[in-house]
Amino acid sequence: MSKMAGTKEQDRWSVRPEGSNWGDFGPNDQVGRLNLITPERRLGGFAEVREGKVFCLSLPLDCPRGGFSALRTPPVLSPTYRGDDPMMNLPYCIHAEGQTDVLCDDRVDMALQFSTQWDSLAHVGSVFDPSGQGRAVVTYYNGFSGGAHVHGPIDYLDGRAACEGPFGARALGIETMAETCVQGRGVMVDVAEDFGEGLAGIDHPAMMAILERDNVVIEPGDILCLRTGMDRALLRHYRGEGSAVDPIQWPGLDGKDTRLLDWITTSGIAAIVSDNMGVEAFGLRKRPPSGSAMPLHEHCLFKLGLPLGEMFLLGDLADWLRDHGRSRFLFTGPPLRLPGAVGSPVTAVATV
Repeated sequence: MSKMAGTKEQDRWSVRPEGSNWGDFGPNDQVGRLNLITPERRLGGFAEVREGKVFCLSLPLDCPRGGFSALRTPPVLSPTYRGDDPMMNLPYCIHAEGQTDVLCDDRVDMALQFSTQWDSLAHVGSVFDPSGQGRAVVTYYNGFSGGAHVHGPIDYLDGRAACEGPFGARALGIETMAETCVQGRGVMVDVAEDFGEGLAGIDHPAMMAILERDNVVIEPGDILCLRTGMDRALLRHYRGEGSAVDPIQWPGLDGKDTRLLDWITTSGIAAIVSDNMGVEAFGLRKRPPSGSAMPLHEHCLFKLGLPLGEMFLLGDLADWLRDHGRSRFLFTGPPLRLPGAVGSPVTAVATV
């Protein structure tokens, strides 16, 4: 573990996880590797715009049909009310004679990480000893802690003690990501034809071979976009044209490959988005006797402050880029600016 001298601002931790960058962007940094999208790097993304053509990179917000688990539910729309009247096709004339206006107004109840989504840096932490004194606590990127900074109704490590609200991320919430605007150069890595459907782990040798074959160059501050083909499988089922998708049995990055994790660190990429669920290959995640069951999530979110985007719609863009001998584009994808949330749907856009 790396050590640092403690100061008043840095009292959250005196040791940091091996391989992490805690403190590198400042003791109170909350956006991690998004700091690498500098104005110069953002201009590099704009330089990739040659035709003004745009692609929507987000699935319909109620896709996948039926969802993958009871934990994350699709949106349910309902009207708001004016008194006892639901505000859907509501003629104002029933309240004020002679007025011709008709109003619709609604609300939604949904899991924030159901469809195309960003994980905030408060989405995945670790039970870690940031003081080096033998006391492991719930800890997130840059030493922010459960309880003090990410506040929930139960303290699980203190006998499941109940906590008083309000609840949510008081640090590292999704709003900190939204404030950066998440705009920069996207780089497509297309592995769909290499791996097809079915469980597969994309390790370091496979990634390097694909980058070399397709002449893909990745630079610091880039947003890596991983196309596996799962988005189109989800859409086929959504439209009633195909069978349901088992997200566990699908290609993804091999989080157990330490060389791949090292490459993510040294490459300088600012974020990773994929069209699969979880970016990493979940089916490979046999729970170890110790350590992380989600090694890529731990490495990216907890250690590096590198956001992960899941279930993006990448197929049409990837095909267009391949047909035009390109891999780079302008990526724009801020999440909702929802204070305290740990994840968010996103309507991302690619411009080529």
